[in-house]
Amino acid sequence: MNPREPRDFPLGRWNLYLGGAGRVVKGYVNLDLFIVPGVDVAADAECLPFADSTFERVECDAVLEHVLRPEQLMREIRRVLAPGGYAHLVTPFCHPFHEYPKDFRRFTLDGLKELACGMEVVAEGWRTGPTATVLVFAIEYVKLLLPWRVWRAAAHGILGWLLFPFRYLDLLLLRAPQAGRIGNHCYLWVRKPR
Repeated sequence: MNPREPRDFPLGRWNLYLGGAGRVVKGYVNLDLFIVPGVDVAADAECLPFADSTFERVECDAVLEHVLRPEQLMREIRRVLAPGGYAHLVTPFCHPFHEYPKDFRRFTLDGLKELACGMEVVAEGWRTGPTATVLVFAIEYVKLLLPWRVWRAAAHGILGWLLFPFRYLDLLLLRAPQAGRIGNHCYLWVRKPR
């Protein structure tokens, strides 16, 4: 298990970011379901509107749990990825339900590798670990006890801010081989064969 997620895989001339919502992601074509500020293309990720081998890097961060057919999305990522290009996959494992617009599943590292669609795994690990899992569930638990939406939103913000420093414990815990048993988000970097 790699305690530090690699970030040095090169950006190419054309890069695709899946599920960027309203974020501005420099150096990428930002694709999401809906046109909101920051989104360049509105489309279903299971049927990407791009030619084969267009992108040198594809970022798929917390999207696979929201699509109906993740295997189809992975075939599309492989199709639009140029030979030798990289795809970065991040998915939740131990994480609360969250719709955008639906939430269908969770993944382990082994599950992500099964979806790799014949691409070479070049890096794997946990982006957020056991502490993040405990904290996010604690916040969700407290929100269940509150009757009004505005109170739940306030609790989310206040508790998130107060508890955030505890997340630094994951810097230590992610070094343990068992950290993935209750890890929060896992990642995989894959490379399309040349």
